[in-house]
Amino acid sequence: MFNFGNKTSPNVQTQDPVEGPIGDPLSSAIGMRDKDAISLVREALRKKRVRLAFQPVIQTTNPDRRAFFEGLIRVLDSNGRVIPARDFIDSVEDQELGRKLDALALEKGLEALQAEPNLRLAINMSARSIGYPGWKKVLERGLEDDPHLGERLILEITERTAITMPELVQVFMAEMQGHGISFALDDFGAGYTSFKYLKDFYFDIIKIDGEFIRGIHSDPDNQILTQAMVSVARHFDMFTVAESVETAEDAAFLTQIGVDCMQGYYFGVPTLDPYWRKAA
Repeated sequence: MFNFGNKTSPNVQTQDPVEGPIGDPLSSAIGMRDKDAISLVREALRKKRVRLAFQPVIQTTNPDRRAFFEGLIRVLDSNGRVIPARDFIDSVEDQELGRKLDALALEKGLEALQAEPNLRLAINMSARSIGYPGWKKVLERGLEDDPHLGERLILEITERTAITMPELVQVFMAEMQGHGISFALDDFGAGYTSFKYLKDFYFDIIKIDGEFIRGIHSDPDNQILTQAMVSVARHFDMFTVAESVETAEDAAFLTQIGVDCMQGYYFGVPTLDPYWRKAA
């Protein structure tokens, strides 16, 4: 296990705040889709139709060993079908709904850690949730119930939110390190974080965005970029995880360049029924 508003003339076309330019069918359709997705998520939260799916992250040098699992939030509709995250995540990211999703994901992650003593688990969060009372309450309660739980918890902070409030993130990370919590920078390389911020954060793990990983064995540009990210991570004593590993060829190249861990469908799909639940 790794340790780590203006008024306008009535004759002038205006902009609807949700649906875009009036008379634009595509914008109207997108606006309606987003409103529908938010309604679905709000209803699912109200009725607690939220679960975690668990995907393994394996050690590159020993693919038969899991370094940890990632708990991925899954929202279900009234028929029990999973609502794909891509249908709602961008719509709720800046809303309180997004904070509530983070809090529920954390709550269910802590429950899993309590149920399986040998589990190490990463849970996704937005940096915006750090100041959300409901999320903080869940974390504090979990640490009070079991002071050692933090030693098996990894918090994955999305790259696009970490850079928007670096001072808040730094203070929070320093505080949580006292509880043994590790931190991962999710989707690294997606184009938001400046490299200069890395030395100011306390990340233990960098997760390299899947856009660089899929098909990397035959993509010289992504090979060079990924090797650079691995080199930066080593300089700052951070573990590297390659996301979206889907083929043996990609896994072989990533092993060759020294990526520490890999995650993707090649090694295991996210499941709602992990091994410890089946054993029970």
